[in-house]
Amino acid sequence: MNNLIELWVLSVRYKSYVCNERWSMNNREKKYLGVGSPIVDILAQVDDGFIQSISGGKGGMELVTGDEMKSLIDRLEVHTVRACGGSVGNTTFAVARLGADAAFLGQLGNDADGEYYAKSFLAEGGDDSKFKFCDEVYTARCLSLVTPDSERTMRTDLGAAALLSPDSIVAEDFTDIDFVNVEGYLLFNFALTEKVLRTAKGAGCEVSLDLGSFEVVNAAGKELEGLLAQYVDYVFANEDEARAFTGSDDPLVALEKLGGLCPVAIVKLGSAGAWYCQNQGEAQFIPPFTAHKVLDTTGAGDYFAAGFIWGILQGLTLEESGRIGSRLGSEVVQHIGAELPAKVWDDILHELG
Repeated sequence: MNNLIELWVLSVRYKSYVCNERWSMNNREKKYLGVGSPIVDILAQVDDGFIQSISGGKGGMELVTGDEMKSLIDRLEVHTVRACGGSVGNTTFAVARLGADAAFLGQLGNDADGEYYAKSFLAEGGDDSKFKFCDEVYTARCLSLVTPDSERTMRTDLGAAALLSPDSIVAEDFTDIDFVNVEGYLLFNFALTEKVLRTAKGAGCEVSLDLGSFEVVNAAGKELEGLLAQYVDYVFANEDEARAFTGSDDPLVALEKLGGLCPVAIVKLGSAGAWYCQNQGEAQFIPPFTAHKVLDTTGAGDYFAAGFIWGILQGLTLEESGRIGSRLGSEVVQHIGAELPAKVWDDILHELG
């Protein structure tokens, strides 16, 4: 460990200790709620030829029907791996694994995949009481196709998650919740997203929104600006989402525009680090952590958000929270899928003290 990282780790440990002492005196830690689509990931390593043979472009995410999903899976001639996923799912599992009091609001099917998902979250220390269940259809699935360049192309069948309606969101869902993180993909159902954001703010929660993908930004259009300005405290965007939002290749242009709508804006640049600003102040850079070998970029942005939000829950500064986000994002790309081995989590938790 070099001196810079050692100083960072010591700083995080000290601030975490101070904040934990303060919260222990208040006898209550801040509680996090992720809101989005709980999805069972089906991970497969494929070549570029397979991607070229299916509809839609490489990278990003497109929705498919149940029949289309079955056809894609039937065509695979490689081993697949099942894992719990979904954008906010990845973030929420990681926040729980870091030791925060975390819950998940999303809809599962009453099937084996739904049971697997809920039990897996509970096993990571999460609160499974906020899940909603649907008898009509199956649990959502996402086929994540990873090519040799570590890029992932996703095709998603939302199943039960797509049947979550605005009427099913009630104030009681946000009881005792301090921080709500909303999945950008939820914006494909604009009325649902607006109800979630409005109800969360009405309950006095801080709210973050991860824009999810450039397809989400394009689909939401100008209405996205209104939601950000009215309800969102922290907004996360990657390079593609920033470009779709502004039409500019300069991430600082997006940072300025997003920062004019939300108190805190974060633009993620992958291996090049990230930028953030607060209350339209000066742009601040978050340096990257080096990933020794990139195998799969699935979950990189989700894990960055997890580390960042965990830092906020601990009362750390935006800079310190960003460094933790960068650390987690750099780690997950060194593994297939958005799950980390137990030994890696042990190392991370040791670093954070």
